[in-house]
Amino acid sequence: MAKTETAIFAGGCFWCMVKPFDTQPGIQSVVSGYTGGHTVNPTYAEVASHTTGHTEAVKITFDPSIITYDQLVSIYWRQTDPTDASGQFQDRGDSYRPVIYVNGPEQRRIATASKEKLAASGQFDAPIVTQIEDAQPFYPAEEEHQDFYRRNPFRYQIEEMGGREAFIQEHWQ
Repeated sequence: MAKTETAIFAGGCFWCMVKPFDTQPGIQSVVSGYTGGHTVNPTYAEVASHTTGHTEAVKITFDPSIITYDQLVSIYWRQTDPTDASGQFQDRGDSYRPVIYVNGPEQRRIATASKEKLAASGQFDAPIVTQIEDAQPFYPAEEEHQDFYRRNPFRYQIEEMGGREAFIQEHWQ
């Protein structure tokens, strides 16, 4: 059986963070959920109330012999506005802040080097404010939030039109 690792990324609405990873070779699962807060097993409504400290995030289980953590971090950057600390696109507030949650020193080293490289690239005029934090307990979201882009394609398309798609076209293509 192949060795697997996990990566956890927060980049705004978790509905919009699944597809870019889910479609890559070597990805075994992408689960929408909540992490980084101070309550146990929060609900969508609790996280949306901005009182739990959690971010909406995706937990990716991957085979590092097929896709590396470094490649996942590169995909992550291209889904986000790394200069916006108070949300992503139309999603505003602490639960939508951009965070790379790292599982150990190797992931921290890779994420930090990638952030420094992005900052030095001059691609953005504003500072890169995405946080890099230690992974914390991850709580899967309710079933209706899993595989959202497949199960609710029209609503997903509307969410993507909230600024994310245009930003990606302008800054990452």
